[in-house]
Amino acid sequence: MIDLEIPLKERTKSYRFFEMLPAILSYGSIILLFVLSFISPILAAVYLLLVIVTIIVKAVGIASHTIGGRRRLDRAQGIDWAKRLRQLEDPAASYARIEPRDSDEFGFRQHQENLRLVSAAPDMFPKPSSLYNAVIIAAYNEAYEVIDPTLQTVINASYDRKRLIVVLAYEERGGEAMKATAERLKEKYGHLFHSFHLVEHPKDMPNEVIGKGGNITHAGRYLKGWLPEQGIAYEDVIVTTLDSDNRPHKTYFDYVTYEYIVHENRKHLSYQPVSLFLNNIWDAPAPMRVVATGNSFWNIISSMRPHTLRNFASHSQPMDALVEMDFWSTRTIVEDGHQYWRSYFYFGGNYAVTPLSVPIYQDAVLSESYVKTLKAQFIQLRRWAYGASDVPYVATHIFSNERNVPLLGAIGRLVRLIDGHVTLASVSILVAFGGWVPLLVNIDASRSVAAHQLPEVISIVQRVAMLGLLITIFLSFKMLPPRPERYKRRRSIGMLLQWILMPVTAIVYASASAFTSQTLLFLGKYLDKFDVTEKATRESVVRAKQAKVDRDAARK
Repeated sequence: MIDLEIPLKERTKSYRFFEMLPAILSYGSIILLFVLSFISPILAAVYLLLVIVTIIVKAVGIASHTIGGRRRLDRAQGIDWAKRLRQLEDPAASYARIEPRDSDEFGFRQHQENLRLVSAAPDMFPKPSSLYNAVIIAAYNEAYEVIDPTLQTVINASYDRKRLIVVLAYEERGGEAMKATAERLKEKYGHLFHSFHLVEHPKDMPNEVIGKGGNITHAGRYLKGWLPEQGIAYEDVIVTTLDSDNRPHKTYFDYVTYEYIVHENRKHLSYQPVSLFLNNIWDAPAPMRVVATGNSFWNIISSMRPHTLRNFASHSQPMDALVEMDFWSTRTIVEDGHQYWRSYFYFGGNYAVTPLSVPIYQDAVLSESYVKTLKAQFIQLRRWAYGASDVPYVATHIFSNERNVPLLGAIGRLVRLIDGHVTLASVSILVAFGGWVPLLVNIDASRSVAAHQLPEVISIVQRVAMLGLLITIFLSFKMLPPRPERYKRRRSIGMLLQWILMPVTAIVYASASAFTSQTLLFLGKYLDKFDVTEKATRESVVRAKQAKVDRDAARK
């Protein structure tokens, strides 16, 4: 049987090589520009122009996917997924009476075809009334004010609450305050669902890094024992993992249940909503708003490219598949993205992520102070960039005598994985500063027309990129939640002016966090602790500041 686990300590030479590869390529892409500049400014110009052309091609695709994805998101949110789910209860009758006038609805023709196929072979498709949704909410030491809105959102979902199994998975490391918060939430909401469970993840478990993966896996194993006691089959349960600040769209559970039913290969699929970091966007500082909006748009873009879509943050997967795989990895701090590769190799390549075009709203980074917020943002992005640790995992599974996936398809996935991490680290630096390198490195470059034209060419590219930025700005304003009454109209002006920080956040945050993670992997200094991004609300920040004032006053 294939080994799905990440090595904890001992790494083979090949594993170490592939751990080092992202850093070698990222640093190498920049060093290469200096070397070529020293040899010949023309070679440096050709190299940089190739990079720029690649960026332009990608930018065109990104702009197109951004517009298309935003439109798809709008249309999908307007669908009554609960109604479509009810129609699957009696697909033959629903197919007979469905009206063509609805044909302009999002996915209507596919829905009509689904009804026909399900009614033709009813034994192959479960009925909605036989299914349950289990929701695992991972918590560490978050305040009541952070988790409570998440549960409120689950309660307000259009899905039948009595078919929702809620598990609040909290860490023993969170202390007595976290335990008290969990018990308070169960007392308030426990009677509203099919069942509500508190599962405490013990600290210092063997063969685990300190992270979310161990917490939600512990909760999953709890469900593994509890479900048979209730007479509920694993294949009748869809499991969704949520962070404590995640607020799924009201139709999410109907939508994911619908997609689970209509796919015959449902066990080999996971389901990925669009993560939008908008919960507290009006309260977050300007740099964090830019980063959060950029991440939101990247998730919209990813939803338009199913062949490259990977698990990210909150997602859903069938319980029977999770039981067979022993749930998520407990040995990585990026268990969400790693789950794609874990599932891909477990199912021998017969695995895919199905996009769900509705959002799960998450928080932008916000802490007690401006400085703490800036630091927390970098730590969050560094953790995401640590997904480069999947490169050796994937490569050693592919280039193995025990490979169980198609070679060419797997290599294509590996190349995209490496390219994504190298691009994240190096491209913004090459574009921002690369045009001046030949002039600074090679004294003969002053006589080279190509070297002198490079800064001008890059300036043109940057102006072209402004078009993409304008699209982003326009769509970001359309996505914003209503401005809170506590903010005046001038706050909206700040939402516009914030975009001048885009080049800064690209280099200081995106590029620097990627280089940091890749450098740690190169040196064999592994991140073995999930640095929790502080989940704060405006109310909790105000309360924390007041508490500090009170403590200072008491000392005096």
